Amino acid sequence: MTNEVRNLPERMHSSALTPALLTLLAGLIVTSVLFVSSRRLEHDKIEASFRKNAEICLQTVQHELDEAVMALGAINQLFVTNQTVSREQFRIFTRPLLDRYPHVLNFNFHRMVSQAERPAFEAEQRKRYPDFAITEVDGQQRVTARSRQHYRVVDYIEPMQGNEAAFGLDAGFQSEQAAAMQRAADSGQAAASGLFRLAQEKGRQRGFLVLMPVYRHNASLHDAASRRQALLGDTSAAFRAGDLIGQILAKTRLANPTDISISVYANAASDDQYLAFRKGSKAMPAMHDGILPRWLFYNQPGTASMPLQVAGTPWHMTVSAAPEPFYKANNNALYALIASALLSLLAAAYVYTLSSRSRRIQSLVQLRTAELRLSNQRLNDDIAARKKTEHRLQILESAVQSSANTIFITSASAPDYGIEYVNPAFERMTGYAAHEAIGCNVRFLFRDDQQQDGLKNIQEAVRNRREGHAVVRNYRKDGTLFWAEIYFAPVRDEAGQVHHFVVSSHDITANKRYQAELEFQAGHDVLTGLANRNLLGDRLNQAITEAACHGHPVWIISADLDRFKFVNDTLGHKAGDMLLQVVGNRLQQAVREFDTVARLSADQFVLVLQERGDAPLTLATIEQIMEAVAQPLSIHGYHFQQKCSIGVAIYPADGDDPEMLMKHADIAMYRAKESGRNNIQFYAESMNARALERLRLEGDLRNALERDEFLLHYQPQVDLRSGRIVGMEALIRWQHPTLGMIAPDRFIKLAEETGLIVPIGAWVIRTACAQNRAWQLAGLGYLRVAVNLSAIQFAQQDMVKSIAAVLQQTGLAAQYLEIELTESLIMTDVEHAIGILRDLKALGLQLSIDDFGTGYSSLSYLKRFPIDVLKIDQSFVRDITVDPDDAAIVATIISLAHSLRINVIAEGVETAAQLAYLQRNHCDEMQGYYFSRPVPADAFERILRQDKSLPIDAAGAVRSG
Repeated sequence: MTNEVRNLPERMHSSALTPALLTLLAGLIVTSVLFVSSRRLEHDKIEASFRKNAEICLQTVQHELDEAVMALGAINQLFVTNQTVSREQFRIFTRPLLDRYPHVLNFNFHRMVSQAERPAFEAEQRKRYPDFAITEVDGQQRVTARSRQHYRVVDYIEPMQGNEAAFGLDAGFQSEQAAAMQRAADSGQAAASGLFRLAQEKGRQRGFLVLMPVYRHNASLHDAASRRQALLGDTSAAFRAGDLIGQILAKTRLANPTDISISVYANAASDDQYLAFRKGSKAMPAMHDGILPRWLFYNQPGTASMPLQVAGTPWHMTVSAAPEPFYKANNNALYALIASALLSLLAAAYVYTLSSRSRRIQSLVQLRTAELRLSNQRLNDDIAARKKTEHRLQILESAVQSSANTIFITSASAPDYGIEYVNPAFERMTGYAAHEAIGCNVRFLFRDDQQQDGLKNIQEAVRNRREGHAVVRNYRKDGTLFWAEIYFAPVRDEAGQVHHFVVSSHDITANKRYQAELEFQAGHDVLTGLANRNLLGDRLNQAITEAACHGHPVWIISADLDRFKFVNDTLGHKAGDMLLQVVGNRLQQAVREFDTVARLSADQFVLVLQERGDAPLTLATIEQIMEAVAQPLSIHGYHFQQKCSIGVAIYPADGDDPEMLMKHADIAMYRAKESGRNNIQFYAESMNARALERLRLEGDLRNALERDEFLLHYQPQVDLRSGRIVGMEALIRWQHPTLGMIAPDRFIKLAEETGLIVPIGAWVIRTACAQNRAWQLAGLGYLRVAVNLSAIQFAQQDMVKSIAAVLQQTGLAAQYLEIELTESLIMTDVEHAIGILRDLKALGLQLSIDDFGTGYSSLSYLKRFPIDVLKIDQSFVRDITVDPDDAAIVATIISLAHSLRINVIAEGVETAAQLAYLQRNHCDEMQGYYFSRPVPADAFERILRQDKSLPIDAAGAVRSG
């Protein structure tokens, strides 16, 4: 066929198309005008709708971010309105906020801790979290924080689960957080950090914090400098930036379409280093107009870039839409185009009919071409699959060679099962080179240790041609032992026959050591290393069983340190821990190797001593233990001797049950404490009744405040110049519902031991102040009321604030409240006591030293104390008329106090002769039975209404009768 013949159909086809094309051209011109007009209207509508949705999206994001900052503000107010916030309060307060704002990763409180405060802070936290330490992030790991002047530590964090990595972290070293915290501290407002990888984040997502400063209560915050000075820490909320924005945008309609691109930047600039969130691809570029405008055929609204504010930090959001063909959204223009085009195309239908035969031929050619291409593609796929298989084998070989686990292959032929391959990890772990191991039976790794249970499991699995797992002891080339966990599997051929075994193992020696350490800790006290309650029970059972066989006694000794709580309260818990470690070591050295020493509670130790033929037990044995404990020691520069009280129960005389023997030893120990401490008591049957009485009294004492069983008696204090009542001392009494009136000496000491003295003492101060104010309002005079303060109350950190609060609540002026302190209390730590006394004096209170002369105050210290009154102890007043020494001591105290401009009150005045002596030596005031016993409030009120006074004559002396 010639070219002319081949081209004939084309020429015929072209001549037939000419009229059709002219008709089609005229129709297309009309169609184009109609289409352009419709498309312009549709594009403007889409643009307006897009802008509106973008604004809604922005408002939603801004609103949700503001809500999260407001939630943080609520937590911050918890610290502003409360002087102290406990970890439980923080957890309870944040729980509903976390439920309400699920996009908040956590709320936490950063506490400012100085380098000097760090040891005490970490020690306090370890009581609840034993492994606690201030840490920082070094690369991808948490390490102990390096020494620096201040730390900003994550102290509280909720929820704790999932955020453990952030607990205890020093956030101050992170530049992003530090800069945000500086802005917040200077302004007093919330501030947002930049983006960074959160400590608890396991993925690649970055997050940010919103922080609000927490200042000291009542601190001046008038400028940035004063705010920095008053800064205690900050509250913060942590967010995963991507999750946060994603959850917020999920609430809007704009975030749903897949062709919408949304980018949120934590900065005013569109820089990917500040990218907080992106949905879709990067901001979609606009299609530029060419010969025809882009809006004619594509729907693409302009990119919307809008500013955001996150806690005062400028962010911005960019919203753009991907271009899409116009017919996907609005079809009016499409319908117009189709209708006009169809009319034009119908006129050319005849021409298309003529060309159908040519098109069928062309389709056939394309079909054959496609089949040929498919064959070529299949051939290429086979070649690619073979290359892929070869590549996988290379990767597998490389993985085996690079594996950190030992991998070796043995023959399945009995009995040798020789090693045929080892990887480099085998050489590193065992110390044997490959040529030394290949050909050997794997038994050479076990040496003479062939009777292991794990090895037997391996042998059985190999005989049965199945997979197996075992933990065995292996030995390196140098003879050192290591534990290995072994996994092995058979390799089968196409017929299913096993021809090799593949063995993988890894070193678990460290895990074994850790397991052994856990087992040790399960039976031993963490602080002292002594036996704990569990191990003590086992040892005591063993000792009793052995003693029952040989007829030997066993001594159970309960030893409790005297005044240990005082050491803890004055020197701190760290010093207390050091003391317990020293005492535990001394006890361990004081007994024999086969005896047991255990620590049961804070300062209580239990010793189990077994008598043997060559080692009898005597009282001297226990005295040696007490002497060992009482050896002088020094902690934090303080030198003292630690004494202890010991109770002893003996098997079988005092019982044959371990729990009963322990109980009887405790009863004897408490009896030793009641007998003046630092002594030994052996259990006796009579102690049970006393112990039960003490236990009952302690239980009733815990409920006495709630049941309103306490009451105050008041003893008048009389001016010796005018004879009139100028004050009174408030003395607590306990009206027990069944035991009747209980004197203070029976329950005050018990209250101090149990810590109940703190709420009881607070009740005394509040009740005495309220009663004094009531008498003032009733017109019975403005008298001062004196209240005793115990050592435990004096050690409370908020003691001064609590007294100020009572004065404010009751309306009593501070000058009418007198706080009585003992000499021994204020002389324990003089510098600390002076600071507290000055704080009390700043409130306007009166301060007095009770029982003066029985302690060890020096004149130099007395001059430094802001004291108003000295109270002479009744032990001196009792014999001033018959004992010249007591008389001289009283006269000297009065003279000394007056030289320091301090008033003097004599206690326990019972006779006219005592009163006359005190007047002659110019004592200022007295209290005692001579004028009045302590009486209930109603009786004291009658004394005031009767205006009772001492009869003073013109010469200033008490008249007889």
